[in-house]
Amino acid sequence: MVRSFSLAATPRVIFGSGMITRLPESAVHYGNNVLLTTGKSSFIQSEHWDKLLLQFESSKIHWQHFTIGSEPTPSMIDTCVRKFSSQQVDVVVAIGGGSVVDAGKAISAMLCHQGSVKDYLEGVGTRQPSRLKVPFIAVPTTSGTGSEATKNAVISEVGINGFKKSLRHDHYVPDIALIDPLLTLNCPETVTAQSGMDAFTQLLESYVSGNANPFTDAIAVEGLRHVRDGLLTAVKNGSDLLSREKMSLAALFSGMTLANAGLGTVHGFASSIGGFYDIPHGAICAGLMAPVNNMTIGKLRKKDKSHPGLRKYARAGKLFSENKHASDPYYTDLLMDLIVEYSHELNICGLSKFGVKEKDFGKIVSKTGNKNNPVALDSDELTEILKSAF
Repeated sequence: MVRSFSLAATPRVIFGSGMITRLPESAVHYGNNVLLTTGKSSFIQSEHWDKLLLQFESSKIHWQHFTIGSEPTPSMIDTCVRKFSSQQVDVVVAIGGGSVVDAGKAISAMLCHQGSVKDYLEGVGTRQPSRLKVPFIAVPTTSGTGSEATKNAVISEVGINGFKKSLRHDHYVPDIALIDPLLTLNCPETVTAQSGMDAFTQLLESYVSGNANPFTDAIAVEGLRHVRDGLLTAVKNGSDLLSREKMSLAALFSGMTLANAGLGTVHGFASSIGGFYDIPHGAICAGLMAPVNNMTIGKLRKKDKSHPGLRKYARAGKLFSENKHASDPYYTDLLMDLIVEYSHELNICGLSKFGVKEKDFGKIVSKTGNKNNPVALDSDELTEILKSAF
């Protein structure tokens, strides 16, 4: 019997190399006044920036610009909203990595709300966001978070009482996700590695999630194939367009699967650690992917060797194996070995390199969730994971 399920909304997707030229016609569908959000330098220093502005000029599009230089904070979002709330904004366009897309998503919503974005964050604020927003177009320039396909914008405030929480509403899914792999060709090796491992993590976590369904399984498996065929080449040879295309698809699929199946303990850690320390999200996921999955598999094997999560780990491992006639435990172990191998080959750093302190393990664990992990991990197990990733 096939279990019942429902699917979250998805954006209109425009995918393909060279599709950035479709942005003006997509934006003008909503009006001639565009608020552009980008990162500080990478896109605006590229050839695509000048070409885009020429297209805006020829299309009689009036544009204004706001930069996001790091993972978005409530202060950044509030500053932008105050600056542009009295002006006519027909559409918000975010061109950049996951942080920029999340920021654009939050700005498009908060232009229609009163107060600070902090008031509306899950687990932080006390107000519920409405469905109102300015139309929003997401244009990712990295292949990792999949934010171009999700309904939440992740906002951080780093510090002793820090948090990393979502502004979330079903209506906040981007109206259009315009994905042009050409925009990722200049993505630095470190960012490519970390964001690629984030996509890998999201695909695997959503695949083995207890909330997965036939749709997310199919998309996750296809996404994992693209990771298999694209990640290492994209990192080692960033000018290889085919590998960039594969990773752009992997990231998109990871956003679709996480939006419907949810994520596991790796992202539970990413939320807690990201609130206490200023660490790139992809770096946290990359560093914790191996120890979290090793702990999860070990506990599943002790608890129930016929657990469906173990079968899925094996199926995922088989995708990466040339041997198609081995046992499930063989494929599961192969997958774990491969994740460790990827971490070494991609020069993924331990958490200590980013300033994480062992004395903070207790408060990190206390804020880390297990939602959707195939098996619940207790505080001792979570602490052991941190030690392995340290």
